[in-house]
Amino acid sequence: MSTVDIDIKEMVHGGDDHHGDHEHHHENFFSKYVFSLDHKMIAKQFLITGMFWALIGGALSLIFRLQLGFPEASLEFLRPILGKWITEAGKLDQEFYLAAVTMHGTIMVFFVLTAGLSGTFSNFLIPLQIGARDMASGFMNMLSYWFFFLSSVVMLVSLFIETGPASGGWVAYPPLSALEQAMSGSGLGMTLWLASMALFIVSQLLGGVNYISTVINMRTNGLSFAKLPLTVWAFFITAAIGLLAFPVLFAAALLLIFDRSFGTSFYLNEIYIAGEALANVGGSPVLYQHLFWFLGHPEVYIVLLPALGITSEVISTSARKPIFGYRAMVGSILGIAVLSFIVWAHHMFVSGMNPFLGTVFMLLTLIIAVPSAVKSFNYLTTLWKGNIVFTPAMLFSIGLVSLFISGGLTGIILGNSALDIQLHDTYFVVAHFHLVMGSASFFGMMAGIYHWFPKMYGRMMNEKLGYVHFWLTFAGAYMVFFPMHYIGIAGFPRRYYSFTKFDAFSSFSDLNMLISVAAIITVFAQFIFVFNFFYSIYRGKKATKNPWKSNTLEWTTPVEPGHGNWPGEVPTVYRWPYDYSKPGASEDFIPQNVPFSDTPESNFAQEKELAKLEQEEKQKGARVLKEDNGEA
Repeated sequence: MSTVDIDIKEMVHGGDDHHGDHEHHHENFFSKYVFSLDHKMIAKQFLITGMFWALIGGALSLIFRLQLGFPEASLEFLRPILGKWITEAGKLDQEFYLAAVTMHGTIMVFFVLTAGLSGTFSNFLIPLQIGARDMASGFMNMLSYWFFFLSSVVMLVSLFIETGPASGGWVAYPPLSALEQAMSGSGLGMTLWLASMALFIVSQLLGGVNYISTVINMRTNGLSFAKLPLTVWAFFITAAIGLLAFPVLFAAALLLIFDRSFGTSFYLNEIYIAGEALANVGGSPVLYQHLFWFLGHPEVYIVLLPALGITSEVISTSARKPIFGYRAMVGSILGIAVLSFIVWAHHMFVSGMNPFLGTVFMLLTLIIAVPSAVKSFNYLTTLWKGNIVFTPAMLFSIGLVSLFISGGLTGIILGNSALDIQLHDTYFVVAHFHLVMGSASFFGMMAGIYHWFPKMYGRMMNEKLGYVHFWLTFAGAYMVFFPMHYIGIAGFPRRYYSFTKFDAFSSFSDLNMLISVAAIITVFAQFIFVFNFFYSIYRGKKATKNPWKSNTLEWTTPVEPGHGNWPGEVPTVYRWPYDYSKPGASEDFIPQNVPFSDTPESNFAQEKELAKLEQEEKQKGARVLKEDNGEA
């Protein structure tokens, strides 16, 4: 960068360029790939670990869907994998069924959609999109991954212990989770589950502090909050939610450990086991529910908001249109963040709470539909009359919008306390949260991987395989979860091992079988993606610097950025990130680092004034340079 440009930057921005060139020493294998301080490598570590857990979680879902869809069939072929958890009669052990449901929920919500999604893209995109060379603290960033890795190891070990993994549901409600003698999965498996979650929470808190500090303190020159991409807004607010909510879950888990191991009675009161009264008195299991859901409902948006931010970026880029209602989108993210903390008790309408209190939470729950509806409306309006490029990332983003709307509509039903009391703990609830949270967030994660894979690995993923992966997954998601609404209305309770003894449910056996077949196809469709991902890392077509013709700063870096991201000076930001198809422009995109003085043909009235200011600053800079050289 010339002395003139440096002078101009100092005059325009007050000399606040804190991004000096970083010297990086030669890295060996371990410092580069294992104990890396580079945010991009740490993002890849989160991604690969999250993909591993997604396969484990998907395999567990297949196991219990085989039981539900084919309750009379022999599962003897699973004995080499499950061992003693297949009974002598060739059936799935009933307690292991509960463990499979528990571990599937835990893995998918926390290890895949929280760490795998947010850990990957917050790490990868925040520094690149705000013009920072790395996170505020590379060491804390590395620690956040390794705490997640340790958490993963502990959780993985719990799958193989003799008494079985945790079996109290992914919400781990006491007293089932608090009493080791309650069932086999309440013993060592639950202890390991709690230890793993404690490590996981530490990981999330370390990451959250880093993300927030980086966005606030390390934005490049010219990048105000009003010019942040919606992805960064989403990651920033998600980190703030996690920082406030996860400590409450940590407290809930700590009190549960005390009840299990030290004889306290925070959650236990007047418990009888096999006719024997326990000494615990004075506790309340409802206290745990309040603590858990104070994290549990913000967790929905800790999972969803990053996916929605990714979708905003992909839809605007691939529709070749400015995002509709940028300020409304930011406002909806902030509104969701605030409201997410005051709706938690709608998960507890059947816990015996005061009906007046239930009405308050019902109203707040229905109000949170408003910012969600704003986002849906803005996505659809951005797509309207767009010059849409149907990349795999765009298809997954449109799929997210579809799932978000269809799953969100049933949320309005469940938000009504009178209806929720009837539908609580049925498959209707399972269908709702799998569509609006599980599937939608998974689609956002897929959109992000397909869109930023060229920047991660310098190569392109195979588009045709991406199309096949999308259509199988999209059709499969609806075939799995849409029929669950009907059997839920019919009264099918969730977490039941078998329905063969209930005559009232026999007419739905074929529908349950269809769900299981669709689940099997959907899970196996993910192996198309896995093959495409790893094959493309080594054999994919080499990517260009900006293959999607996008505006954000990450596409100004080299094809494969080194540690430090930009080899020279970090670019200055002049405009917002959604200048697509601007009238009068020579191309249908204008990157954020292009000055208004370079685009006179497409400037609006206010931008013409900014262009004049830029020209004046350049002239001042030129005069200063001449004076410094003795040419005045």
